[in-house]
Amino acid sequence: CLDEEGKVHEFHSSWRTDDCNDCSCYRTGISCCTSYMTPVNYDKEKCESIFNKETCSYKVVEKDDHSKECPVHSWVG
Repeated sequence: CLDEEGKVHEFHSSWRTDDCNDCSCYRTGISCCTSYMTPVNYDKEKCESIFNKETCSYKVVEKDDHSKECPVHSWVG
């Protein structure tokens, strides 16, 4: 399989992209999906979600104090 970056992958191999997508190569083609969950149900007035590309994960923190995490009631991904 040839990915978007022009790299060749063997059949039945898997890899994670720089954009945090998990991909697999099959004889029928490449299949990719996000490797992370996205927060959707939290106090958006008081809090904000921050994506960490190193860990491929979101953290939801207070806008005025990033050291304080906010509760998240629902995630999608």
